[in-house]
Amino acid sequence: MPTTKTESLYKKSYFSRIQELKEFAPDVFNSFFAFNNKALEEGKLSVKQKELIAVAVAHITGCPYCIELHVGNVKKQGADKEEVTEAIFVATALKAGSSLAHGVNGLNAYDGNSDDELYKASYFNRLKELGETSEDAFKAFIKFDGAALKGGKLSLKEKELIAVASAHTTGCAYCIDSHTKNAKEAGASKEELSEAIFVAVALKAGSALAHSVNALNAYDE
Repeated sequence: MPTTKTESLYKKSYFSRIQELKEFAPDVFNSFFAFNNKALEEGKLSVKQKELIAVAVAHITGCPYCIELHVGNVKKQGADKEEVTEAIFVATALKAGSSLAHGVNGLNAYDGNSDDELYKASYFNRLKELGETSEDAFKAFIKFDGAALKGGKLSLKEKELIAVASAHTTGCAYCIDSHTKNAKEAGASKEELSEAIFVAVALKAGSALAHSVNALNAYDE
């Protein structure tokens, strides 16, 4: 355990300190991991599918410990590098897409929209205006987004389930609406959607927990 200041803020070895939290908050620690294990166990979605979702979400939260852990887990489940890469690109498209989607709110703000409602489904129709004011960048993103969500080693349904989980991680209401409908159209059941969402819940919470090892290091300096 670090007792003096270190320049390295992230090391794989730091993650072993996570067990120390059990000493300080045993009930909460145990209840979180009971939930986390349940969210990632076999259900309507396979463990491999859930771990691919976890890999994607970990890249959105930017937690290096979670990336390390879940890429290792999904590799054990038989995922190849192409499948992992496709999952990462879905996450990339959704993280970027969240910023683009919120551009309609930016347009409302710029135009001094007096409506007290900040989110309306109809606002999303303004997206085409961004294509008019920055045509080349808009077209390039739409092309990338389409390529990332197109069925490949992972099916369209699997990618849309990853997209739904990713959208819940970014918190983009427009993306949640769009990709939930896309996933349904691709054949996903409500049970599969729910399981994908709970993987996102576990990973987003798990990112905060994983970073606690940095807090322990900082406290001990």
